[in-house]
Order: sequence, then structure tokens, then C-alpha cells
Amino acid sequence: MFGRWMGNHTNRVQRTSPLAAVRTPENAGVLSCRVLDPVNEPVRNAEFAVSDAMGRKVVSGGTDPFGAFVTTVPAGEYRLAVSAEGFTPYRATATVGENALASLGDVTLQLARPPELPAPGDWDIEPTHSSIGFTARHIGLARIHGRFNSFAGVVRIEERMDQSAMHVVIDAASIDTNVRMRDEHLRSADFLDVERYPTLEFYGERFTHKGGSRWAVTGALSLHGVTRTVTLDTEYLGLGNGMGGEMRAACRARTELHRDDFTVSWQTMLARGIAVVGPSILVELDVQIVPKG
Repeated sequence: MFGRWMGNHTNRVQRTSPLAAVRTPENAGVLSCRVLDPVNEPVRNAEFAVSDAMGRKVVSGGTDPFGAFVTTVPAGEYRLAVSAEGFTPYRATATVGENALASLGDVTLQLARPPELPAPGDWDIEPTHSSIGFTARHIGLARIHGRFNSFAGVVRIEERMDQSAMHVVIDAASIDTNVRMRDEHLRSADFLDVERYPTLEFYGERFTHKGGSRWAVTGALSLHGVTRTVTLDTEYLGLGNGMGGEMRAACRARTELHRDDFTVSWQTMLARGIAVVGPSILVELDVQIVPKG
């Protein structure tokens, strides 16, 4: 008897609609798929974007630890784009019906060919098409954006990329947040103290391939008289030709610095106990390099 009840219960569960536990708004349905790699392992945190027939983005997000995503959208025709670091993007179309599940099933991403690396030799950072910017929190709410307007650097590319190195020198006094009074304060002894420490310098000595176009560049950053080990989370963008036909390579990089690590500890608190300047600074770089000479 117990066995018959279990069997009947199982049959009822199997006959239940996949949307039985999902409350969908009127005129809406559910779109889903699972993203796998070539050996059928789930791709976590793959990015997906769903657009309507006019190309307008309707929803975007990332896959769960099992490589799956499920989203509710108005009934209609959609285009789906799936991307993940190190893989070739995947695109598909789907029709979502009212109170219905439109499943694309298992989507297998193919490994992408990594972009060609620069040729061995010395490459100069080209400042006209490069930038070094930063972002700081202000009074716990807004973000203040700034940049350094004057810098120079060279990257030495070796036959083995992991043995390459780079040296960047930044003019501390060139800090620019588009507010003169604030910039003068940042140049003062409260912050960069540019009279005593006129430059910031980074020596990158370890290039570690993280897969696909991702690299970690680790080295020593000297700032405000203190030297600390810093790692740049770097995305290599590949090679291209400039307006004059010259070869160029490009990358994006970012890292987070904690002011106390470099004894840049000036702080003022608001009456309600909120710091005027946040404790960490996000640094973002867009860099183009050209062969030296």
C-alpha cells in the first residue's frame, strides 16, 4: 500500500508542469538553459543577455554554480547571448509563450583561441591612447573619479610571456579630479605629499596567465615612500594597427589599494561618524603599447 502511494505520488510529480512552483505574471513565461564547457562541466558565472526582436536588452545576469539560469520575461521572441572568459560567445533565438517554459537545454561553449601576444622586445606605453584613473568613495555615498595626466612606462616582452616585466612611472603632481581645491589637497602632505614623493612607480615582475585573455601582473608599487606588492587583474585585448600602420597592443587592468597600506591615512569624520574619504581606492588602467623606437 505504501509502495503504491509512493508510486502514485511520483507519477503526480512527474506530470506536474515545470512552472507549477513558479508564479509568472500575466502574459509572461520562463526562459532557461544550462551552460556547459566542452567536457560537460558547468560554466559558473557565465554572462547572459536577453534582447527582444528590436535588439533592446530585456534582462541580463549570470549563471548559477550549476551553470544554469532561469528568467521570467514577457511572452514573445527573444535573442540570447551567452559569454564567458576563455570561450567563444554563443547566440540563439527563442520563443517564450504565456505561462510556458522555453528551455534551450544544454548549451555547450567552445574554447576561444587566445589573442596573439606582442612580439618579444621593448614596448613603450603610448600615453596619448592610455589612461590611469582611480575612483574613491566620498562621504559613504558618491564616488569621486580622477586620473593622472602624466606618466611613462615600458614593457619588456620575453619569449616566455611569464618572464616579461614592466616599469611605469607616474607624476604624482599630475593628479586631476577636475576640482582645483581638491587636487591641491591631494598633492599636499595629507595625501600624496608630492614635494617629498614626486613619483609613483610600479615594477611588474610576474606575468601569470589566468586563462583566455586574463592575466595577473604582480609587482612592487612605490607610493608615498612605501613599497607594497600589488597585483593587476588584467585583460589582454590583442594586437592592432594604428593610424600610421604601426603595430599596437592593448590591455585593461584594475586593482584595489588600501590607503593605510601606504600610510596615506588622512581622515575626517562627519558628525554622524561617516568618513569623508573611503579607506580604499579602485585603480583602473587602459593601456596601449607600441614597439620602442
